[in-house]
Amino acid sequence: MAAGRMKLELSRLVQGSGRLGVLTGLGRTGQHSLEVPGCLLYTHCGTVPHLTQDTLQTLSTLPSVTQVTLSNIAEHQEVLEEFKDGFKKFSGLHDTVLYCSLHDPASSYPSGHTTYKTVSVWGSGGRIELTVEKFMDLQKTIQPDWYQSMADGETWQGNTSRKRVRKSVDRTLAHLDECLLLHQKSQELEGVEVFGVVEGGDILEERVRSARETAKRPVAGFCLDGLQMGSMDQALRTQLITAVTKELPEYKPRLLQGVGRPDAVLACVEAGVDLFESFFPFQVTERGCALCFSFDVSPDPERAVLELHKERDAAGETQQNGDDNFDDQTQTSFEMNLKDKRYQDDFRPLVKGCGCYCCKNHQRAYLHHLLVTNELLAGVLLMIHNTSHYHSFFVALREALANDKLDLLKRRVLGERDGQVRTKE
Repeated sequence: MAAGRMKLELSRLVQGSGRLGVLTGLGRTGQHSLEVPGCLLYTHCGTVPHLTQDTLQTLSTLPSVTQVTLSNIAEHQEVLEEFKDGFKKFSGLHDTVLYCSLHDPASSYPSGHTTYKTVSVWGSGGRIELTVEKFMDLQKTIQPDWYQSMADGETWQGNTSRKRVRKSVDRTLAHLDECLLLHQKSQELEGVEVFGVVEGGDILEERVRSARETAKRPVAGFCLDGLQMGSMDQALRTQLITAVTKELPEYKPRLLQGVGRPDAVLACVEAGVDLFESFFPFQVTERGCALCFSFDVSPDPERAVLELHKERDAAGETQQNGDDNFDDQTQTSFEMNLKDKRYQDDFRPLVKGCGCYCCKNHQRAYLHHLLVTNELLAGVLLMIHNTSHYHSFFVALREALANDKLDLLKRRVLGERDGQVRTKE
């Protein structure tokens, strides 16, 4: 394969592992870029849930890369083949880089449906079995700017045997080699980048082997799979990521799949991750909740943290941050549940100082009313706020890395109390 345009230009390595830089040369013409650490724009079939393209464009911190998934697109292959001009044009996406992953990170899927030659994705019509040939035919039809290779990722459950994990790594490497061979022969995929997938479950030796072997292939970057929330605690996740990133070339990006909670994002950035999927705001919206965690590291952070805690305690919102054993229906301590009756006469914005359309024009009481009456507008307004808040968090994360304030940002996000809160000297 010819060398691609995608290149990670690092401007700073913080605390020996956190990485700050710009991913350049994105898209078929190479004119797009993405700051790292950063996240992709999560979509269902090219559309951010609840939002039209016009509404979405009112947000100011959107990334240049849009994520779509085969689990949502595979069942529409015949229509796309007839359309002929690719998914970006089919879905009305403009001036964005299209990234295609295998599974929807916001949805769970049944396990036990992989073979030596196939993997399965789950669409609205049920299971779709993919061989490497069918997988690559889909990529030719979708015409993304970059995609992850086919992978056997069904090893994130805690009871997976060492033998099964080893098979997963072997199959994923075999799938990658086949994908690269077919990619090289395809005129339709000329200029398209491929990300190799690192598997290995929770077994350190297999993670290292997978990373080392994948790094030998001509890929543009790496997807770290099987480390999603709920599969393991953060200490183990950090240990595995740290070991994996030591095996990967410094100048190629690392995309972590299935991790979106702010505290986990911060820990994984310190372990060397560059990119994340932004499905977390959608999950929060579906719970009828609004993101409210603080990431302001401007002057007088101690007072801001104390005020945040005073507000959280009054609302009974403070929960344990470090519990990884949750599903997408479980409220986290980074959000407020606006269905609760305490908000029916709360006339404050969702987050004081937030510049999104929802916070500038509506109050918590109105969102509460929309939710309890099942109005569709509730999802629209919450998704506007949650998307804006989450992507602004990544802006603050990059600024904190650039200004040696990462420890302060971590304390702000985690909402640590007065004895632990101090400004960086």
